[in-house]
Formats: sequence, C-alpha cells, structure tokens
Amino acid sequence: MNVPSGTDRERLHPACVLHRRDYGDTSLLVEIWCPERGRLPAVAKGAKAGKGARAALLQPFRPLWVGLAGRGEVRTLTRVEAAGPVLLGMGKAVYAGFYLNELLLRLTPREDPQPRLFDHYLEALEGLAGGADMGACLRAFELRLLTALGYAPPLEHTADGRPVQPGGVYGYDPQRGPVPVPVDGFRIEGATLLALAAGRPLQGGQVRQARDLMRLILDTHLGGRPLRSRELLRRLLSLERKED
Repeated sequence: MNVPSGTDRERLHPACVLHRRDYGDTSLLVEIWCPERGRLPAVAKGAKAGKGARAALLQPFRPLWVGLAGRGEVRTLTRVEAAGPVLLGMGKAVYAGFYLNELLLRLTPREDPQPRLFDHYLEALEGLAGGADMGACLRAFELRLLTALGYAPPLEHTADGRPVQPGGVYGYDPQRGPVPVPVDGFRIEGATLLALAAGRPLQGGQVRQARDLMRLILDTHLGGRPLRSRELLRRLLSLERKED
C-alpha cells in the first residue's frame, strides 16, 4: 500500500471495506477493517451527496487510507484516500472475494487487530485478481483465518495423537481432528490433510476433499448459519460447468 507522506501518515490508517449500506439519505454505513484497529463500523457522512467521489472509493477490494473519529461503537469516517487500485473488479473472482469478506464479517470480533491476517487477505485478493487457482487461494486464507482466531484445525495428527499417514483414509471430528473411521460419511485421505498442512498444491480429488473439510470446520464456528456468498459462488461454478 502506498504510504501518505508527511503528517498524513500519523492520522490515516490502512484499511479495506468489507461491507457497506445506505445510511439515511446521503450517508453510508461501512464496515471497515484496519490491520491495527480491527473491524469496526463507521459512518461516511454525505458520501452519497454531490458526485459521490467518496462513495466510489468506499468499495470492497480497494486498499484505502482512512481517517476515523469518535470513541463510540460507530466511528465517523473523516477522510478517505485510495492506497492502490481496485484488486477485484469483475468475473467469478469477485464472488470469491465476497466470500472472504463474509467470513471476516461473521468470524472476526470487533476491534481485534490482526495485522498479519490483513496482509494474508490482501495476498488472497491479489492472487485471485492475478488468475491464481481459486480453490488454493480460498483454502489458504481459510486456514490462516482459523489459525489467527485460535481455531487452527489439527491436520498432521489424529485425535489420539498419532501421525497422519499419507496412505490412510480418515474421518474428521471438527472438535478433535482426524479420526480413523468416517464421521457421518465424511472421508478424507491422509495425503490431502498433509498437503493442506504444508501448503502444497492439491491434486485431483484432493481439491474437493479439502473444500469439504474446510466447509465442515468453518460451519462449526458459523453456528449453522449459511453463508450467502458461498451459495452464490457455488451456483456460478455450477453454471460454468454446465456451459462447458
């Protein structure tokens, strides 16, 4: 992110917009995520008035510098500057970006600074924008998010402490980790678990196994409430397969 010069650097914070909605006739209520201040809501007063220059900046997937005022639960957005171009603009990668945003909105607590996770988020957006494998980008970020929140899933050892074997087939208990028998019909190869743990590329059926595993784990922390972005992404990918 390009750093403002001079005294501006002391007043502005790096940030991204995770979500926004109208607030009254002329303003916006935005959910801002700052690496050093965490996730917090802020009102952009008059952002919709005039030519809407600030409204154009306050879009998801654009790195920003923002000024914030106030001490209550909802802050006031005093200044907005672009810190770089929009990272995601169109195509299926945008749906994947909204999925990342929804995960952050649903799982991260308010005002919990996560500077490393913020960097991982920008890295994921840049990967999606650059045409990197979507599944790999999403799985990597999901694992980093869970780890940052203290929910790192066991992948290399079974629930009873034994090393996962590449040739083994396991079930998975979201509370305990890999188990030697399928749980509710879920099965995953040891090689997939070890590849995820090491950040290695997934091959063939491992892609689906890893996706289903992360969905199983995340759903435990989401309290059974479905992700709207996940369903939109699923429909888009299903439509693409039909067209092919």
